[in-house]
Amino acid sequence: MTGPVRPDRLVMVAGTATEIGKTWVAAGLLEIWRDNGFSVAARKPAQSFTPGEGPSDAEVLARASSESPEAVCPPGRWYPVALAPPMAARRLGLAAFTLGHLIDELRWPAPAAAVGVVETAGGLRSPQAEDGDVLDLAEALAPDLVILVADAGLGAINAVRLSTDALVGRKLPFVVVLNRYDPAHALHAENLHWLRHDGLEVVAGDAEGLYQLAMRITAPQAMAAHDQPRRTSSPKLPPAAKRS
Repeated sequence: MTGPVRPDRLVMVAGTATEIGKTWVAAGLLEIWRDNGFSVAARKPAQSFTPGEGPSDAEVLARASSESPEAVCPPGRWYPVALAPPMAARRLGLAAFTLGHLIDELRWPAPAAAVGVVETAGGLRSPQAEDGDVLDLAEALAPDLVILVADAGLGAINAVRLSTDALVGRKLPFVVVLNRYDPAHALHAENLHWLRHDGLEVVAGDAEGLYQLAMRITAPQAMAAHDQPRRTSSPKLPPAAKRS
């Protein structure tokens, strides 16, 4: 159980792989929501990192959500070694933990935020705890939407198809964001076209694409009811709100 308050919209940001830009996509969305008057909160259940290589994910998310890094990720879940969190805990000689521990540690602000973002570590099948990966955590949290972040370049189609098959298998609603998208890059445009031809909901991960996605998620009818996802279909979000 997450306690005691769940955000009005709970969004999980996951990736097809590590170093795919999940944190920057999550931070970009959080900033858009805040700029448009929505209350937000960000959570990173556990993070592993290499000290001295720039801000941690929790620090980036904290700046975007106007929270403290310790509110984003509990201090006991900061693992200063670049491995999946349960592997990092073992390497450091720290206590093992389960998905249940991570879920019990999630605390959301009251009153409920309009949007809560949970950003996971690594790719969709990366271990998050001794007993589960990102998919398992998503199934337990039942977010209103999973945002699957993929690189826009070479290999995107294979990575997205494998990951969305897994999301469909768990009946999780999702949308794909092609990060670092450049409309002038022929391969990026071709990947976007090809994946949409698959029937997937795919967003170009540029400034306009993220703005449109953020506004659609916070539209009043956005999370009312989704069909169960199928192999070639992800949830149909409502039309984007017009920029005032």
